[in-house]
Amino acid sequence: MWGRLLSWDYAGSAEMILRYMDAKILPGYAAIERGSIFGYSFFVYEQSKGVIGDLYVRDGGRTSTRREVEERLLTHVIETLQQSPGIHRVEAQLLIHDTGEVARPFLQQGFSRHPRVFMNFDIGKHPPTAPPLKPEFEIRPWSEPEYQAAAAVITAAYRGHVDSDINDQYRTLAGSLRFLNNIVRFPGCGTFDPQGSFVVSQRRSRSLVGLILCSQIRPDVGHITQVCVLPEYRSAGLGVALLAATTRSLRERCFQAISLTVTEANDRAIALYKRIGFESTWVFDAFVWEG
Repeated sequence: MWGRLLSWDYAGSAEMILRYMDAKILPGYAAIERGSIFGYSFFVYEQSKGVIGDLYVRDGGRTSTRREVEERLLTHVIETLQQSPGIHRVEAQLLIHDTGEVARPFLQQGFSRHPRVFMNFDIGKHPPTAPPLKPEFEIRPWSEPEYQAAAAVITAAYRGHVDSDINDQYRTLAGSLRFLNNIVRFPGCGTFDPQGSFVVSQRRSRSLVGLILCSQIRPDVGHITQVCVLPEYRSAGLGVALLAATTRSLRERCFQAISLTVTEANDRAIALYKRIGFESTWVFDAFVWEG
């Protein structure tokens, strides 16, 4: 499903899931018929928050039955999280489910729904062009010492933004550091690609004003896990320059495509991505509950 819909090799995520299962630290539920597992949903605890990691039910040819099992699994997961001591927030982003497809159990339990768009860029289809960067800025490759400054940029860039409603890690410096750590060190969003990741800074002060992070979700497909620019610099073409830097790096290494996700309500970002050449291929939902 992940490969067909999103060109995403799920093997890295599957290995991480199996490690957690072997260590008996991955809570969730499985659907079993005659001793055979045909569906599952799992979740993780992050301090006072629960995150639903995935939902999958094998299609046995009876759509109504599959939907019924999906809703039952989700209901169990949601009830468990909402009744867990100390849990005050639950988040979920179910990428392989079409928007609205599994919304009912969430909406019945008081979740808000935020449609998100999965977009693709065909590298071979578009010429390697980019507008010149203004001389007061410079783009340089991502490096480990950028962690703290990058987290500060993320926190400032998403202050008051709809995406900080969807992912509360963006709201604090500590949360943004956890977000970066998850992207760089864990394969949940693909394998981090430092060669395709960049920061943009003021040339004189060297202070960061924007960044782009890229992962490999297939040997020939990259996925942009984060791109942001400080609000006061958003009219300087830095987002386009960062996207061009990542595209150039992937093109030089014979990648075929790049993907990203963006919240449907973020009209400005979607218009920018379409202008560059990204195409909308899938719409899924993010769900949030605040207890």
